[in-house]
Amino acid sequence: MEEIEITSWTTLDAVKKSKTTEIIESVGNLQTGHFMSVFCILEEDHLELCYSDSAANYLRRYEDRKEFDEAIEERKEEVGETPYDEDEEYDYNEDFEEEEEEDAEVDDDSENY
Repeated sequence: MEEIEITSWTTLDAVKKSKTTEIIESVGNLQTGHFMSVFCILEEDHLELCYSDSAANYLRRYEDRKEFDEAIEERKEEVGETPYDEDEEYDYNEDFEEEEEEDAEVDDDSENY
């Protein structure tokens, strides 16, 4: 992976809007968060264009498609856009019971004052 800092969103937009650029995925949102990554392929290069309103903007070039796909999944995890795993069982009653126990502990502590 190679990375260069880009000072202008206009430069990132020029790469993104190139006729030979294929946009694969966008992760994040500048309207609701502090950054957005656009993953694209320009000719044979796998690129991440990172727009940020709170840190430096950058362009990353990945060596191959595997590294590129891993970066997409990593960004999704950072933003909270990971897909729901239907195979994973989740017990909502267990969470409810834990909350009730915590509430009971708080009530018990208040009696000591």
